[in-house]
Amino acid sequence: MEKLITRKEAANILGISLATLDAARADGLISFVQYVNNGCVYFTEAGLQEYIARSTHRAKPKEVNSTYRKPRNGYPR
Repeated sequence: MEKLITRKEAANILGISLATLDAARADGLISFVQYVNNGCVYFTEAGLQEYIARSTHRAKPKEVNSTYRKPRNGYPR
């Protein structure tokens, strides 16, 4: 069985606040364990890794302009 991680520990591992962690949990972005309704909430390491993977975005390549000048706005060509 995996070690269960508390809310505070999970927030520290992810580098986010408890409010952000609770919002992600409420939005269904992160999986959690709760044995009793309105009881303590725990997270697993696998659940945290899945959340990190879903929250990671690839960097977009920088757009290269053909000229050094920006196009004029509002002027007809």
